[in-house]
Order: sequence, then structure tokens, then C-alpha cells
Amino acid sequence: MNFAKNSFIVNNKLQLAIVDKRIPKNMETNLNNMGVSIIKSTCCSNTYEAIKYHPDISVCKLNDNNIVVAPNVYNYYKDVLKPYGFNVLCGDSIIKNKYPYNIHYNIVILKNFAIHNFKYTDKVILNYLEKNNIKKINVSQGYCKCSICIVDDNSLITSDEGIYKEVIKYGIDCLLIEKGHIDLFELNYGFIGGCSFLISNNELAFLGNIKNHPDYDKILDFIESKNKKLVSLSDDKLLDLGSVIPLLEY
Repeated sequence: MNFAKNSFIVNNKLQLAIVDKRIPKNMETNLNNMGVSIIKSTCCSNTYEAIKYHPDISVCKLNDNNIVVAPNVYNYYKDVLKPYGFNVLCGDSIIKNKYPYNIHYNIVILKNFAIHNFKYTDKVILNYLEKNNIKKINVSQGYCKCSICIVDDNSLITSDEGIYKEVIKYGIDCLLIEKGHIDLFELNYGFIGGCSFLISNNELAFLGNIKNHPDYDKILDFIESKNKKLVSLSDDKLLDLGSVIPLLEY
């Protein structure tokens, strides 16, 4: 059992992750059958219904055992995560109901880059980025992690044109896909980053059936070019549950 060394990258096989409490039972069962145990998120009642259980709204995993959590839900995650050896840091920013005051922790952190609208990034996270010389890629999209599927440290998938145009300037390989075709409770549609996550060093899992997406062939070609396989956790339509946050690896 080891800490997932990088923020969203799984180098071996995922063992433990934080997942939206509302995950459908069939998807939870399939994860358990793959050896992945889950910690269910708690409600951040200060923000709106569709995203109030999304882990990436109130939790940001840094590297190794460091995790920043919004003050709104700090006590819950401190009690749940400290027994595993995590250093649970209380963030500076309180999550509020509406955009942009609910995006402070919704950041993508890769090995060498961080991607966010840094006008609103939590100060504890900003200090960490500065201390570790992680280069900041500023984008206008605040729901940044929701919008980005992380394939590896230099490969991403997004439907956000602004993110796409910005990250390719830094030599990041990025696939731009069609918007929509992902459920997000009562909202019009969800995002690719909220329904996908790495479960091993060569497997990218989807909450639902990725074959139902109109850009499936493009996604498959892109993933295979990175020596990875696609795993669908159910036959249902893709569901945005906010980012699944990897914690421990085998």
C-alpha cells in the first residue's frame, strides 16, 4: 500500500479513492471487483445540488500524502483520511453557492504543470505550487478539473476550447472532443474530467459506457496511442460525478 505519488496519476494499481457519495451501485460494485475501495464524499451543502457531493469541489490532492480540503468539510475528511496517514490541510477558501466562489479547489495538477483560473485558486494550493516550482497554466475555465480528463502527465482530453488552445502552447498533447453527451443530474450536461479517472498505469476508467460518446473512436485512438486501455464501469450513459481522487495504490 503506497500513497498515489502524483495528484491524479496512478503509477501501479488503484487501491483507494474518494468518490461522489451518489455513485450508482453497479459502478461501485464493479470498482470493488477490480480491487478499488472507495471513500464516499460528504455533502458540501454551501454549493448547489448537482455538484455538492463532487470531491473536486472541496478536495485537492497534492503529491504524496498531502491533501487540501475546504473549511466547509475539513473535519469530515480529516477524520476519514488521517488514519491512512494523510496530511490533511485546511484550505483558506470557503466554498460558496455560485461560480466562481465554488472553484477554489477544482485544479489540475500534473508533474510539471498546474492548470486553473488562478485568480480564484485557494492560497494553500498556490503556496504549494510556488514552493514546488510547478508552472501555472492560466485558463478562464474555473471548473478546470471537471473539464479535463487526465491520461498521463503530458496528455489530456477536454471539450473546452479555451483549455485546449492554452495547454498545447506548453507542449501538452490534448484531444479536443465534442461538448455534452455526459449526464450531470439536473444540469444540461456534464464534463469528461468528471466521469473519467486512471485505475492503473495503463487503464483509464469511465463512469458509464464510453462507447456511447460520439467521439468514442477519436478517444480510443488517442488513449491507445498512449499505451492505455479504456474501461467502462457500466453500460449506462456517462455520468459526471466530479473527479474520482486517487489516494492509495497497491
